[in-house]
Amino acid sequence: MERISFRKDLLNKNLGRRAFILGVSQLGLVGFLIGRMRELQLQESEKYQLLAEENRIDIRILPPTRGIIFDEEGRPLAKNRENYRLRIIKEKAKDPSEVLKNVSSLILLRDERKAEILSEMERKKPHIPVTVIENISWEEFVRITVNLPSLPGIVPDVVFKRLYMQDNLLAHVIGYVGSISNSDLKTISTVDPILQIPDFQIGKVGVEKGLDSFLRGTVGLVRHEVNASGRVIRKLNEDPSSSGKDIHLTINTLLQEFAMYRIEEFSASVVVIDLETEGISCLASSPSFNPNQFVEGMSQKDWDSLRNSDNQPLANRAISGNYPPGSTFKMLVAIAAIEARLVDPEELINCSGFYQVSERKFHCWKTLGHGDKNLVESIQESCDVYFYTLALRVGIDRISEIAKKFGIGRVVSLPLPGVSKGLLPSKSWKEINYKEPWLKGDTLNSGIGQGFLLSTPLQIAVMIARLATGLEIKPNLIKAIDGKPVKNQNKRIIDINRTTFSIIQKAMFNVVNEKTGTAYKSRVVDKSKILAGKTGTSQIREISENERLKGIKKNEELPMGQRDHALFAGYAPFDNPKYAISVVVEHGGGGSKVAAPIARDILLFALSGTIPAPNAYPIDQRNEVRLMLDKIRNKSALNKVKRG
Repeated sequence: MERISFRKDLLNKNLGRRAFILGVSQLGLVGFLIGRMRELQLQESEKYQLLAEENRIDIRILPPTRGIIFDEEGRPLAKNRENYRLRIIKEKAKDPSEVLKNVSSLILLRDERKAEILSEMERKKPHIPVTVIENISWEEFVRITVNLPSLPGIVPDVVFKRLYMQDNLLAHVIGYVGSISNSDLKTISTVDPILQIPDFQIGKVGVEKGLDSFLRGTVGLVRHEVNASGRVIRKLNEDPSSSGKDIHLTINTLLQEFAMYRIEEFSASVVVIDLETEGISCLASSPSFNPNQFVEGMSQKDWDSLRNSDNQPLANRAISGNYPPGSTFKMLVAIAAIEARLVDPEELINCSGFYQVSERKFHCWKTLGHGDKNLVESIQESCDVYFYTLALRVGIDRISEIAKKFGIGRVVSLPLPGVSKGLLPSKSWKEINYKEPWLKGDTLNSGIGQGFLLSTPLQIAVMIARLATGLEIKPNLIKAIDGKPVKNQNKRIIDINRTTFSIIQKAMFNVVNEKTGTAYKSRVVDKSKILAGKTGTSQIREISENERLKGIKKNEELPMGQRDHALFAGYAPFDNPKYAISVVVEHGGGGSKVAAPIARDILLFALSGTIPAPNAYPIDQRNEVRLMLDKIRNKSALNKVKRG
């Protein structure tokens, strides 16, 4: 009995100890909870109150207005217009499908489009807005706005959309904007928060791309207080966005328009440089495209049509087209020979119709030859044999060194993507790229602007600008940024003897103004606008000896793709040069027949500021010229009415 009583006492003591420990633990836990509640209520109340407030604040990004692009006289070329649109945010829409159904009961929204929206929402994060519809009317916009309580997740807003005033006339210069792609982000070196805005557009080509960092502006933020359903109660504060900078180009819109109409039937390009300001007044490439199509949205069919066209309307031929410069290069060969004292300008060299090296004949364009000709006469009549002879005397490396001084083989710095360097060959270049030695035949071909030699219409215009002035003209495309003029560098004198320039300029005068000159039919009779220049024909096919025996086919008898390119490069007025020009017409045939008349018309427009007067032309050409100019005048007038 005593043993049983002892066990009971021991058990009671153990239970009491455990109860005590459990009670103390419970009291400690309660004390901790009370202390934590006190801390939350008193010490951290402001923190959690702030978090609660933030849950009621809707932060929206304010995209900036893109800068406007103007021409040299302040005409708008690219501006912004209001675009009323609807977007939907998945995380705020309880049932996106039902919301879109309700939207379609208020405005036209096709089933196909609703399916596209839902598919896009699945691909994107829930907080990223997806565009439902754009370019709706003001009435439709208001109808949606007043019904927002029944359209959770729908965000109506007004943004600005790009509008290109000149349609296709300046498409290659201005370019267009588009939504940011992953490939775009990879090419942008600096991280800009603005690039994270959904549907934000950046420049894709042209000046829009080249000057995008100036044009895009900086982002802003607006904070709204919203209720539980997301409805805006009041605006709390706003950090406004900053508009992009306005850009004034050196382009003369009227001259550009005239040039585009003048070459619209060809695959061609025109570059005009103002020799006083060094600004590019005209940079035309035909055929072209309408950049507004890219902004409004283009069907796959239209895109494939542009991209796959044999005429390549998307290519900017003026800056990226690479062509053999043909006989327009002969002036540089002549300068190299004179400066190296390897020819006396009065020396007569005989042209029998070909120049023979071993068993191969290098032919002149004139089958029976030019006879004895000096330097000026050989440029005037474009004698190939004379320049074969000079090229061998001088050598390709000396020719290349002179060509560099006149801009050939050098990239022209412009705010445009795709500016080509062309190709200026040398002995070392051929050894590196072809693993072959330079041959005499290579030098002969280079002497007449053929062979490996390639240049762009822009480079040819730079060459002519420097030949006309003796100065290192460096063309530019920007006149001012945000009202601040872009200063030109001081023009440097090219280290070529002034007498050499005089000889070459005299020869270019004779090309146009002497009866035996290759461009005599494209002369100007208005003494204040006398033209000087050089024709060129780029041969793109090899003529066999068999064909020469049978008779060389004329360009008109050949398929279009086998015809020669036609070139002309010149300046005016001769006594006081104001403008330099280059014209390249792909598969146009002879430079004297096609390119020279185009260059004359455009230079006359540049000098007069309007469509040329027929009395500036030779009497026997005035009726034909009048008809051509009237057609352009009618197109231009209709275009101005359309633009309002």
